[in-house]
Amino acid sequence: MKATGSDSATDVWRTRLKQARLSLGLSQKQLGVDAGLDEFVASTRINRYEQGVHAPDYPMSVRLAKVLGVPVAYLYCDSEELAELMLAYHRAPKAARKRAMAALSGDAG
Repeated sequence: MKATGSDSATDVWRTRLKQARLSLGLSQKQLGVDAGLDEFVASTRINRYEQGVHAPDYPMSVRLAKVLGVPVAYLYCDSEELAELMLAYHRAPKAARKRAMAALSGDAG
């Protein structure tokens, strides 16, 4: 799938992908291989995703998110505050998520 570099959704996605990859200390090749790409094309493919030359299909986004330990919605989120909230919620223990949902929905007691 071809992507345009000026598309803001593409810019958000590729920036979030790179940030998540770098935060784990993964190379482009390692991320690609861990997501199921052939080792001979993995680095190039991830580089093209991060540069906005190409955009992955949704199933590939899901695989990349799984390797990166982030919800797939994080890769598409255009709000920094919401993206941070997603990561915090995703990484929180179940009891903390339950309390957060109660507080946010007005059921905190």
